[in-house]
Amino acid sequence: MQAVEVKSFLEAKLPDIQVEVEGEGCNFQLNVISDELAALSPVKRQQQIYTHLNPWIADGSIHAVTMKFFSRAAWAERT
Repeated sequence: MQAVEVKSFLEAKLPDIQVEVEGEGCNFQLNVISDELAALSPVKRQQQIYTHLNPWIADGSIHAVTMKFFSRAAWAERT
């Protein structure tokens, strides 16, 4: 699995987010940029992402995922 596949998939499933993905194979680091998700609790944020990634996790395509969440303003300040 490639990072671009994960990025495209999540951005299609959650159209109001931007995802920057690092990694390859089965280990990925996600930077999720979304005002909507940034306003949620940490557990709710992760649930929104895992809901879509679970089939790939279940079949072994993805083994490990780490996530960081940013509002659009916080991401703009960071880059």
